[in-house]
Amino acid sequence: MIMAKQWVFTVILFVPFLLVSQVPEQPMDSVTERLIIVEGDSIFRSSIALEEVYLFGKLEFGSYKEKLRYYILRRKTLKVYPYAKLASERLVSLNERLESIKSKRKRKKYTRRVQKYIEGEFSDELKKLTRTEGQILVKLIYRQTGTTAFDLVKELRSGWRAFWYNTTAKMFKINIKEEFHPELVEEDYLIEDILQRAFAANRLERQESVLDYDYASLTNKWAKSSKEKK
Repeated sequence: MIMAKQWVFTVILFVPFLLVSQVPEQPMDSVTERLIIVEGDSIFRSSIALEEVYLFGKLEFGSYKEKLRYYILRRKTLKVYPYAKLASERLVSLNERLESIKSKRKRKKYTRRVQKYIEGEFSDELKKLTRTEGQILVKLIYRQTGTTAFDLVKELRSGWRAFWYNTTAKMFKINIKEEFHPELVEEDYLIEDILQRAFAANRLERQESVLDYDYASLTNKWAKSSKEKK
């Protein structure tokens, strides 16, 4: 079981309103524009870029079994998301720091130091993850980094070590090569739906995925697919 948890430690390493003042309409080059001055910004703008806002439909389930599945998945996703978010932040921070270190020996020393820090800070919590929570974590790490847990281990440790981590994980039904594809896999879409609802409700701190997909389009796709099954 100790070996089964080591891969998680390694993965985590690599794993108000806007105040505006409005200027009266003025003719500019024969075109009347409404100019907006954003506080702290001296540049005139004809519009303000707003964040996307999703309108969530009411959750509907075809059966009690589907409803139970969703809520179990939600509980597990909300639990492990912070670790995937941490993995992404640590990976960015690590890569930025490593770019400034030219010595191979010093790069390895710095990587080991960060790893020990992460393990000391989160090891007790990571040991409490179940197999399904571990698998969801693997998917979310791919969502946040665009790289599988296996490749992160391989890149920052060694290919042989990554192989053994993958083999050990398989014994516990955890595939650290698994990716995240909400456009193809229904469970992955449900995970994304859970995250988007949690972001909107401020239950989780938003961190955009590095992957190229549109949640609104996915919602339409899976809603249509669900109706066709009925």
